[in-house]
Amino acid sequence: MRTDVFASRHIGIRKENLPKMLDTIGVENLEQLIHQTIPDDIRLKSTLELDAPMSEDVFLSHIHQLSKKNKVFKSYIGLGYHESHTPSVIKRNILENPGWYTAYTPYQAEIAQGRLEALLNFQTMVCDLTGMELANASLLDESTAAAEAMTMMFDLRSRDQKKNDVLKFFVSEEVLPQTLSLLETRSAPLGIALVIGNHNDFTFDGSFFGALLQYPGKHGEVYDYTGFVAKAKQQQMKVAVAADILSLVMLQPPGEFGADVVVGTTQRFGIPLGYGGPHAAYFATKEEYKRHIPGRIIGVTRDTDGGQALRMALQTREQHIKRAKATSNICTAQVLLAVMAGAYAVYHGPGGLSYIAEQVHTKTKILSETLEKLGYEQSNTHFFDTITITLDNTHKLREIAEKNEINFNYINDNVMSISINEATTMTDLEMIVACFEQLSGKNTPLLDIAAATDAIPESLKRTSAFMENEVFNSYHSETELMRYLKKLERKDLALNHSMISLGSCTMKLNAATEMLPLSMPEWGNIHPFVPVEQAEGYLTVLTELEKDLNVITGFAGTSLQPNSGAQGEFAGLMTIRAYHASRGETQRNVCIIPASAHGTNPASAVMAGMKVVVSKTDEKGNIDLKDLEEKVQLHSENLAALMVTYPSTHGVFESSIRQITSLIHEHGGQVYMDGANMNAQVGLTNPATIGADVCHLNLHKTFAIPHGGGGPGVGPICVADQLVPFLPGNPIIKTGGEKAISAISSAPWGSSLVCLISYAYIKMLGEAGLTSSTEIAILNANYIKHRLSGKFDVLYSGENGRAAHEMIIDCRPFKQKDIEVTDIAKRLMDYGFHAPTVSFPVAGTIMIEPTESESLAELDRFCDAMIAIREEIDSISEDTANNLLKNAPHTLAMATSSSWDFPYSREQAVFPLPYVADNKFWPSVRRVDDAYGDRNLICTCTPIEAYAEVE
Repeated sequence: MRTDVFASRHIGIRKENLPKMLDTIGVENLEQLIHQTIPDDIRLKSTLELDAPMSEDVFLSHIHQLSKKNKVFKSYIGLGYHESHTPSVIKRNILENPGWYTAYTPYQAEIAQGRLEALLNFQTMVCDLTGMELANASLLDESTAAAEAMTMMFDLRSRDQKKNDVLKFFVSEEVLPQTLSLLETRSAPLGIALVIGNHNDFTFDGSFFGALLQYPGKHGEVYDYTGFVAKAKQQQMKVAVAADILSLVMLQPPGEFGADVVVGTTQRFGIPLGYGGPHAAYFATKEEYKRHIPGRIIGVTRDTDGGQALRMALQTREQHIKRAKATSNICTAQVLLAVMAGAYAVYHGPGGLSYIAEQVHTKTKILSETLEKLGYEQSNTHFFDTITITLDNTHKLREIAEKNEINFNYINDNVMSISINEATTMTDLEMIVACFEQLSGKNTPLLDIAAATDAIPESLKRTSAFMENEVFNSYHSETELMRYLKKLERKDLALNHSMISLGSCTMKLNAATEMLPLSMPEWGNIHPFVPVEQAEGYLTVLTELEKDLNVITGFAGTSLQPNSGAQGEFAGLMTIRAYHASRGETQRNVCIIPASAHGTNPASAVMAGMKVVVSKTDEKGNIDLKDLEEKVQLHSENLAALMVTYPSTHGVFESSIRQITSLIHEHGGQVYMDGANMNAQVGLTNPATIGADVCHLNLHKTFAIPHGGGGPGVGPICVADQLVPFLPGNPIIKTGGEKAISAISSAPWGSSLVCLISYAYIKMLGEAGLTSSTEIAILNANYIKHRLSGKFDVLYSGENGRAAHEMIIDCRPFKQKDIEVTDIAKRLMDYGFHAPTVSFPVAGTIMIEPTESESLAELDRFCDAMIAIREEIDSISEDTANNLLKNAPHTLAMATSSSWDFPYSREQAVFPLPYVADNKFWPSVRRVDDAYGDRNLICTCTPIEAYAEVE
């Protein structure tokens, strides 16, 4: 084996495994299998024109050299982004730990109690700091969270407001510019009328359904919004507040002055700037809105034995259930970053956070008064961490500052602002003052700390306690936090334990070499709004990644801005919408979506202002061509787009795909291809070849960004020539097309930091490695299909009886023995496996996707487990509810209990096959009770009062 070829490390199948696997499948060679799987008319005629692959060592040297092209200045730009310290114990034990970053969204709660607890800590922290009752487990970024608040409040309008067409939404001119841009993107398709103005001059009337305020304002002024909120309530307006999370340690929480929703980012709680992301946003609201809140909520429930357990609550509100009736298309979140931010709060506790906030605020006061002493006008009356200075000419200061490797926020020719952060030292303050001294020709020492006057009025000071829970007051030494994080990690099954064969999720290897650059300060400490010449390393990577994705998809342009797959869907549809509008065809608003599509597809279409028309699938799971033709003919004049997943969500390459895309084009529509299954295409076919006009990719699936337990994700869109002019822009940094739609995400390039992973993946695999990865993914899926043949029925296959990279196993026949698909999922935990995707896209089934990264031994272990479970089902008599599957999963507490009231042995329960004993994973709770948790919703940690002795 060549040790300098990354593909041999990424791909799990060895050359010597191929004869056995091909023989099992019944083909002579790999090319024959691919020929039988992918229609000939869409096969690529030439190889991908990509750079030759780098070895891991060469890549690490390359990425290090590129990092030196970034100029890491001290940035005091603010605008929602602030340098912070990532505690080393958190960096090493979470960010750099595959036990955390390779986990999946915690749908299987029994083997996810660790990150569920970490997310509950996050939610509790957010609720306490904002003064709200309920928080979700993170959103994509602050601007997205603000937009979600707007659409939630729009949905919550009273019956009279809806009847009277109340469509206006007030946005304070103090709101961050990137948030305003995203609000413009989200509001237009829904018919929401944004009214931007000064909150002090706002005339309240019944034509508004809601408002958004910034706290503190975008340039640092801290306003008292109490009167505004009271007047809004009188007009049945709901109020959202975008709040700086660290400021809430010292400022009155918005919940205390009547806010209905509070949003923001937790980036400054130990998360690297990363040139814009990924960062965990927060969203907090009132409990009465619990069935409307976007994203995931972690709640407390009980397990079979009545013990406390955690799980994702109220899942029936999510887009994959509500589909076109969903008010949000949020699918993933920023779990890994939320876990880090929550751990930051656990590590520092309320006392540590107070110290950090007070240090930031005190240094800001010192700087303000020192600059005033130099003769400069500081215009913020009340502030937390940001001051605004008036100058004769900001250009001269900028020249001086940049020579000293300092970035400020230059508002216009005469006004600039400075935002102080956790990493700012007294020496840094002296450097800042030195720039102003050079500008003025005067000198002055830094003001003494004791002499700094108060900058927060008594009426706006926080008086309420926060984070009194035991978890925030127990782990303040590194030893204690290290052990606490390890305790949580041990409760979770991630890729570092076994294969996670989730269909449509592509849980492949996230190689260590791909991940290492994330810890480098040259990549982590770049503010997203620095001058572009300071981010030359980043721009090289991002531009190269866009070019490579263009080659892979066959398209002409790419935007990396969408920071999740669902946001990629929305962005793609918005470019289609803009394209039709540019041609004077604004009536084109019908989006046809197959019944088998991901739930995010119809939700995204509705968000883009389109009317969803669902087309049927036939008995083989393919798009029903006759039904599609009828619907296209019926809606020809108004047809905007078809959304299609390819290969299909049923795991099949439909041979009629080019006929389908041609039909849409003949009637003036555009074809949107959902890239969820791109892992079956790369190097063999591509979206352009099948006739699509735009696709989104999931870099967190096909291109190796880890799932992180439910985020981060990156969902770039790749588009054909005619859509390139409409790629999304940013209000601060020039990005996008000539006729760019407004922002999709807060940052110009979305989650830039993790794009380094996909860049590494492509550069180290090269054309041959990428193509081989696709071939092996298809091989592995078909191998599992044949090994399970005769034990389980595969629901759909291609015309030649082949699966693509995944297949659906039908578990509905087992209902005659009262065995549900959920029982099989839970029993797999006893065998050391995370269940495949359950009941999607067909209820009562499981969808299996092994990826190219798994070894033959691991595939066989999984198949052995599935076959053993089938035999267990066969052994169940119809009237026996007390069986191995219904009681699964079996915990260590059960196995070691002095009583055993089950009609099977302990060994059968916990060591059902010989390999299990060698590497046993113990679920930490028994089966969770979802219904109980939803009826008794608790989404924060146990309050301190629960620990007090009863008198």
